[in-house]
Amino acid sequence: MIQRIQTVYLFVVILLGAVLPFWVNLWSDSGGNEIFARDEVWISLVFYGSSILALIAILLFKNRKNQFVVNRLNIILNLFLLGFFVYRSLNLSGEALVSEKGIGMLIPVFSIVFLVLANRAIKKDEDLVKSVDRLR
Repeated sequence: MIQRIQTVYLFVVILLGAVLPFWVNLWSDSGGNEIFARDEVWISLVFYGSSILALIAILLFKNRKNQFVVNRLNIILNLFLLGFFVYRSLNLSGEALVSEKGIGMLIPVFSIVFLVLANRAIKKDEDLVKSVDRLR
């Protein structure tokens, strides 16, 4: 059902991936320039990909198992993006490229949290349907 709580969680993931990375900076370089997602093409593509996967999961409301799988793929995508951000911020010594970390580096963490909450709600719905089927 489209009016379930997992739809709200997935809509928040869409907002986090499609809107927020372009308003808040990901990091600042040594020259003081703020780097946004629109400055790095593949980072913006990964954020858009995460939003598209969340939208696909919303549209798969009739098939909860596929919705669960799409959410897991989205979690993996966000983990790769988070790993890249951690690698980018910790690998460079002497503040060569990443001078100051921005709040935008935490967007994949928040997306993962909301995707896990959505998966829990999907699992709860699936268990409820299975318990009703047992009673018939």
